[in-house]
Amino acid sequence: MRLKEDLNPMLLLLFHLTVWIYTTITFLPSYLLSWVSRSHRNFYGSEEERAKRPKACSVLGRSEGPYRAVSATKRLLSSLHPGVDTLDKMFEYAAMRFPQRDCLGTREVVTEEDERQSNGKVFKKVVLGEYRWLSYKEALTAATQLGNGLASLGQRPKTNIAIFCETRAEWLIAAQACFAYNFPVVTLYSTLGGPAIAHGLNEAQVTHIITSRELLETRLKAILAEVPRLQHIIVVDNTPTTWPGFPRGISIYNMATVQKLGARPDKATFERKQPLSSDIAVIMYTSGSTGIPKGVMISHSNIIASITGMAERIPNLSEEDTYIGYLPLAHVLELCAELVCISYGCRIGYSSPQTLADQSTKIKKGSRGDTSVLMPTLMAAVPEIMDRIYKNVMTKVEEMNSFQRTLFILAYNYKLEQLSKGYSTPLCDRLVFRKVRSLLGGRTRVLLSGGAPLSAATQRFMNVCLCCPVGQGYGLTETCGAGTICEHWDYSTGRVGGPLVCCEIKLRDWVEGGYRSTDKPHPRGEILVGGPNITMGYYNCEAKKQEDFFVDENGQRWFYTGDIGEIHEDGCLEIIDRKKDLVKLQAGEYVSLGKVEAVLKNCPLVDNICVYANSDETYVIGFVVPNQKQLLALAGQYGIRGSWEELCNSKAMEELVLKVITEAALTAQLERFEIPRKIRLSPEPWTPETGLVTDAFKLKRKELKTHYKDDIERMYGGK
Repeated sequence: MRLKEDLNPMLLLLFHLTVWIYTTITFLPSYLLSWVSRSHRNFYGSEEERAKRPKACSVLGRSEGPYRAVSATKRLLSSLHPGVDTLDKMFEYAAMRFPQRDCLGTREVVTEEDERQSNGKVFKKVVLGEYRWLSYKEALTAATQLGNGLASLGQRPKTNIAIFCETRAEWLIAAQACFAYNFPVVTLYSTLGGPAIAHGLNEAQVTHIITSRELLETRLKAILAEVPRLQHIIVVDNTPTTWPGFPRGISIYNMATVQKLGARPDKATFERKQPLSSDIAVIMYTSGSTGIPKGVMISHSNIIASITGMAERIPNLSEEDTYIGYLPLAHVLELCAELVCISYGCRIGYSSPQTLADQSTKIKKGSRGDTSVLMPTLMAAVPEIMDRIYKNVMTKVEEMNSFQRTLFILAYNYKLEQLSKGYSTPLCDRLVFRKVRSLLGGRTRVLLSGGAPLSAATQRFMNVCLCCPVGQGYGLTETCGAGTICEHWDYSTGRVGGPLVCCEIKLRDWVEGGYRSTDKPHPRGEILVGGPNITMGYYNCEAKKQEDFFVDENGQRWFYTGDIGEIHEDGCLEIIDRKKDLVKLQAGEYVSLGKVEAVLKNCPLVDNICVYANSDETYVIGFVVPNQKQLLALAGQYGIRGSWEELCNSKAMEELVLKVITEAALTAQLERFEIPRKIRLSPEPWTPETGLVTDAFKLKRKELKTHYKDDIERMYGGK
């Protein structure tokens, strides 16, 4: 997507003249110095040539597959290092190779204060110091002591233990302790509601849980009576050391106390029972976007295979890299991303969405966010976060003066053209995009997107302005996060890359939806993923396991994803639909809710949107979280006044926003029946805390339907 040019001809001429002079001056030195890399390029091909090469092929020559990565057509890969087949061995291997290198980093809180906003609300603001680091050797010692201490408190091998905690260094230390002592880890999102937390803990029969002080007081305390088996609570924070007011029969310890217990000489004789590769490492409860959370059973070998596939797609991964961890570790994307980093000796610095950047909500004005201090080279993100960056930067571009805006648009379109040819643009990167790149610290070289589809506009923008490839990937909890990831030199949009070297993909006809592997020009159908990364099923849910998983005649596990895919000529996958998101209207037209939402989220006026359709009705409706700046500007343009809540509840504003959305939908060539005919504006954003979206910001359609029940009845005429 090129940015619209409405430019002064003299400025256009001046820009191209500058680029021509720069190219001429730098051509000779770069040509003379390129002989070293030329042989490498001749062997591997230019980035443009590599982008056009096949990424995967059907190993049987059939349109339905199975499709494998071209480097894994003979055999799927399942491990990074010989003999390292469990997660405890992987951590020990890393500690042996990189004992003194930084492993896990945390910023210290210098000051914390309340700041009153103009609307009367009070926000907590913090000033944070530098990162303090544990080395690989220190992290291994901390994990070993904690594991031994948990065993001393009665935790037994192959008996479930829960981690219910925010993303932080202690989370990974606790997980490694459990992996080493063969305690299966039950993970729960920190934003789950009380009933969902109690369901997970009771179903897994948890007696020990590791949590934080805040979550204990705000989430766990209220449901302790509903979890009768729970006996021991380990709090990762150092203070307080006493916990009055909790039910009898429950013991609460600080993590440091348990580690001291595990370090005592009289406890050192405890015999550690190491896990087998087939043992369950994690029971990962899903976010519950389609109902009650399900516990996905993930073995050590599943995770080892998954990180093997992911690591292969990250170029030049080494101990020199720094990763910033801020997504929920209870999500398979973040857990596997951090374990990939551990296996290669990278640094992991911890953050949160509220402290990530200088402009983040908890960072005091004038102080630095986590990316500015850490300057990560590797980062994972969900589309919701990248969409916000895209819209914020484009809003700032609109506010620039004519010369600045012209320069930005020229540089953007020029770089877009050069990227398509496989060339870099160091002059534009330095002069125009350096400030945008500094939003993520200025050193990011690989950005991995997962959790939900990333719009083509946002992906292209991130490739250009952040000066690093955005590798869009596809995977599910049931596939241990592994499925596909784009090659770093592939700048195409809308696709999620070819299969990883640890798995393969098949397409299954879905006749009702009109998708078949014989479709032209590309085969289409429900995506099935198979390989050593496919998990062991659902905990205590055999019927659902039989429905979603199967084992083929060769003993390989497969998972029915429910997503609809299309395989391109080069073997790359594109997600085009989802079975559960397809609704048949009264007149017989099929509407893909996810497809419509993905298109409309590109509209600057829309921060988030949920499209809803009832099969008994003839049209589609929508719930919209508007962009505050854009909505206020629209209201001012038409002379409509009022508070934020009043504007969102205004019938006139609904009609104006609907008109803008309809125009955006028609421009994107949506069918008339796919475009919402009525909408409801939401004054409150949808966050995981509201329970309307998951931690990965996926819509919880069931909860949204309940939340907007009255509005649905109104928009459908009170039927």
